[in-house]
Amino acid sequence: MLELATLVNRNAFYRPQGLAVVFEDERYTWAEFAGRVARCANVLRGLGIGPGDKVATVLPNCRELLDLYWAVPSIGAVLVPLSPLLLPAGLASLLADSDARCLVSNEAMLPVLERIPEALAPLLPGRLLLTKSQSPRHGAQFGDYASLTAAAADRFTPAAVGPDAPYNIMYTSGTTGLPKGIVHTHFIRSMYCLMLGAAWRMTPESVALHSGAIVFNGAFVTLMPSFYLGGTYILQRAFDAGRMIETIAREKVTHVMLVPAQVVALLNDPAYAPVKLASLRCLVSLGAPLMQECKDRLNRDLPGRFHELYGLTEGFVTILDRNDAVRKAGSVGVPMPFNHIRIVREDGTDAATGETGEIVGRGPMLMTGYYKRPDLTAQAVREGWLHSGDMGYLDDEGFLYLVDRKKDMIDSGGVKVYPRDIEEIVARHPAVREAAVFGVPDEKWGETPLAAVVLRAPGAASADELRDWINARVGARYQRVSAVTILDDFPRSAAGKTLKRELREPYWAGRERKI
Repeated sequence: MLELATLVNRNAFYRPQGLAVVFEDERYTWAEFAGRVARCANVLRGLGIGPGDKVATVLPNCRELLDLYWAVPSIGAVLVPLSPLLLPAGLASLLADSDARCLVSNEAMLPVLERIPEALAPLLPGRLLLTKSQSPRHGAQFGDYASLTAAAADRFTPAAVGPDAPYNIMYTSGTTGLPKGIVHTHFIRSMYCLMLGAAWRMTPESVALHSGAIVFNGAFVTLMPSFYLGGTYILQRAFDAGRMIETIAREKVTHVMLVPAQVVALLNDPAYAPVKLASLRCLVSLGAPLMQECKDRLNRDLPGRFHELYGLTEGFVTILDRNDAVRKAGSVGVPMPFNHIRIVREDGTDAATGETGEIVGRGPMLMTGYYKRPDLTAQAVREGWLHSGDMGYLDDEGFLYLVDRKKDMIDSGGVKVYPRDIEEIVARHPAVREAAVFGVPDEKWGETPLAAVVLRAPGAASADELRDWINARVGARYQRVSAVTILDDFPRSAAGKTLKRELREPYWAGRERKI
């Protein structure tokens, strides 16, 4: 049996009065949290859920979701966390694709659930639960999770689970296409515990705060090591920069993980003050490239805290450690121990130092594959190497520098233009809060860069003013933007990533883009 399934019970035995979980105004010791997990596990077992069965959740951040994250794998079942932002068709397709035998959701999702009766039919009777009591008209169809868990025993014995047993199926957020189910085993999640806990220098005294949606894989980079080490995990219902700042100050938080949009919001919040974040020992940015201006500010305001993680849910990671954050500004670091990296050319040969190519990697976090899609798995993982679709290069010390996503490159008159180079320039304008550059059709050059921006304040700059400012500072003529469009906000995935595909698509309607 792999000890991952026993972590909560272990902490409850050895550190029963230690503070385990904080959610809103509720605080749970390890003994109390273990009781919650046990009741949840016993309910699932009572419904006939056993090893290998898929248990889907469609919940926002809540204490019940955190219970399920440990109860489901502890009985040998497979966790399938789905976003509550899914529309009916998308939810129905993922429930079917994952072969879910049980679904736990809440009343807020009823308008969506009631539109997909065919997708819910395999879960009935009894395996469709709502976390809150519902109106009588729903009583026959939906079980009351609160009542069931309240009546369940608060002790259970974890199932005998081997290291190769699936722990979860994580669906990609769909920034580059239709979601795919990524399978992680108990061994892989154990590597998250061990390797990332060491990378962040976490201890049993660490206090980790997370306010982004935990249905996405990025949450696991602090969640798993926190529970492995027996630290304190603070979960907030949703991200709010001001509230996060005040919580860090009040709870003496030591570790946070943020996506770039959240970093930008944090730095621009009226409540932001470095002294309020003085307890932090580690601030991790991941999920997308963070503008260098933001990195520089964090390194000035909070020296010795900033880390950047580049990685794929599929299972390859590099980390820019806090000790290298200034010396190697612009880099996303080096592979973690036991991970390996290559930069490959189009013909599959290894690129030279400083030469841009596709980033490929391998390591102990590598997925077993895309669920039920051996064809897509074979495309992504070749001879044991995960092909990222990202472009980058290695310097003479082996540090990785991202250039751009292969699909986001702009082909302007046969010249490859990397949007990220231009975005770094756009972000320096004092009126610009966020920037996204992408290719739009051009009769002469095939395509040409266009910059979409979100301003710090309405009317802070005009589109023409920004265009001229950018074009006066780019390093080459082919990097000049054809236009600037000002938006109130960018379309984002539920994980907070900018959906550049959605920004680009209207310009290419009826046309074929060759990249």
